[in-house]
Amino acid sequence: MSNKVKIIGGEWRGRNLSFPDAEGLRPTSSRVRETLFNWLQYDVLGSRCLDLYSGSGALGMEAASRGAKQVVLVDNNAQICRQLKANAELLSASQIKIIQQDVYRYLAGDAELFDLVFLDPPFAKGLALQALSWLEDKQWLAPQAKIYIEVEKQLQLEGVPENWRLLKHKVAGAVAYYLFERDTYL
Repeated sequence: MSNKVKIIGGEWRGRNLSFPDAEGLRPTSSRVRETLFNWLQYDVLGSRCLDLYSGSGALGMEAASRGAKQVVLVDNNAQICRQLKANAELLSASQIKIIQQDVYRYLAGDAELFDLVFLDPPFAKGLALQALSWLEDKQWLAPQAKIYIEVEKQLQLEGVPENWRLLKHKVAGAVAYYLFERDTYL
């Protein structure tokens, strides 16, 4: 059974994307996505985006719809990746690349610089904090990169790299979401 998520802005506004039932997959709500992309309104066009634990692909596809130059979606679930590829083909989205791989294995590879990173791991598995450190330590972030993090609201975000500045933070239901900017001058 497929579920649907709707792109809310840009070239593909109103288009529905299917995603499979998969453990831990919880697409970012349209309300949260709308807030996030309002925060990022001047940062998406022409950017290079990395969507880790991409799941439904809602964040990365939304960025592509709004003019991101390149979007890399990383997820280790084969069924999810097949659907992400089908959605990218449906949209004729040549700027989207899907990588089926464990996020940590991907981050351990050859780093590329990204302007925007979306990190929305499955809840209650302790995946967010290590990924944050690896993004910084393994040099995946462009100067002044923006990093979006979506976690369960009770999680304390401790151990965020010292040179990341919190720009925005909100809570919606069981979800806490944050937008950081990497400051290369700290």
